[in-house]
Amino acid sequence: MRITKKTKYLPSEQVFVFFSQLIKETTNGKRVKKDGRRIRSSTIDSYYSTQRLLQEFISEKSFDFKIYLVNHLTKKETKQAKKYYKKFFKEFTDYLYFKKDFYDNYVGILIKTLRMFFNYLKTETGLNVGEFHKNFYVHTEEVPIVVFSPEELNYLIYNNELNQKLPKHLRRAKDVFVFGCTVALRFSDLMQLKRSNLQFYNGSYYLKVTSIKTDTSTSIKLPDYAVEILMKYNKKQKTLLPTHSKNWYNQCFKELARYLHFNNPTIKYRTKRGIKYPIYKNKTKREHYTLADHITTHTMRRTAITTMLRLSMPEQLVRKISGHAAGSKEFYRYVEFAQSHVDEHTDKVFDQISKIETIPMGRLAL
Repeated sequence: MRITKKTKYLPSEQVFVFFSQLIKETTNGKRVKKDGRRIRSSTIDSYYSTQRLLQEFISEKSFDFKIYLVNHLTKKETKQAKKYYKKFFKEFTDYLYFKKDFYDNYVGILIKTLRMFFNYLKTETGLNVGEFHKNFYVHTEEVPIVVFSPEELNYLIYNNELNQKLPKHLRRAKDVFVFGCTVALRFSDLMQLKRSNLQFYNGSYYLKVTSIKTDTSTSIKLPDYAVEILMKYNKKQKTLLPTHSKNWYNQCFKELARYLHFNNPTIKYRTKRGIKYPIYKNKTKREHYTLADHITTHTMRRTAITTMLRLSMPEQLVRKISGHAAGSKEFYRYVEFAQSHVDEHTDKVFDQISKIETIPMGRLAL
């Protein structure tokens, strides 16, 4: 399509030509981050998903999708374009929420990608698409962090009866889980650990790692139980821990959790446009999820960080171990979670004080 001064808008066919161009330029490295680094494959996946869902929406709803070129519009046409985008945004998000049954976080990713695409058209192709897309707002939801408490972690580490119940593959999975709950590394970094990452000096073992994702160096002194885990596998393979896929470990961790006496039902909520909806494992029976349903490889890192914070390790030291930046929003989710745990127990203490009977003054005399 040839764009002239008389072109009022890009029809959907041309829009998707540009969308495919965006994906191609990002995939081949022509389009990079501001610091020159390549854009992650997971981000490119969100581009594909947004393109596909937009195409499905247009097809299923017979929506006449277009992108206006504002410098070619009259004042009246600009007002019409504003109304058009408002209608599009409402119908597209309705489709995502109620037809596709997505929740706020995922819809937010899709809408952010759509806004990025409009910015791409404006800044990298020279098409003046205006500022309408800035009104494509997103809702965010704080999905509850599922972690093991220090008491539950202690049970995993030291309970021999549990260990005897587990089949061999789950004993290995438990070792990895316990180690991951200790060192706060990302799963990808755990699976890459080699003997060169383990150092011994001043009578202690240290784990030194440079994160694959952030290129951040971390170091942590290992407790005896973590060293014992590593020594089990030290001579059996090139890596310090048994190496399997994330999916394999996710399945094993869920299976492991079903052996735990604290695998209790947990009410799960997700939000659509900020409104909470209970989510059931079995909607017909209104059966709630349990710990086993929530546990994943990321639970290890979350547990390690929150355990350190709950047991009063200073935030800056926890960040040094976890590799989070000082202003990391993700890290402060852990801080808030740990603080809410402290607040909960503080409330219980003061609630007990309020129920204690007043002691007559005469009884205080020695």
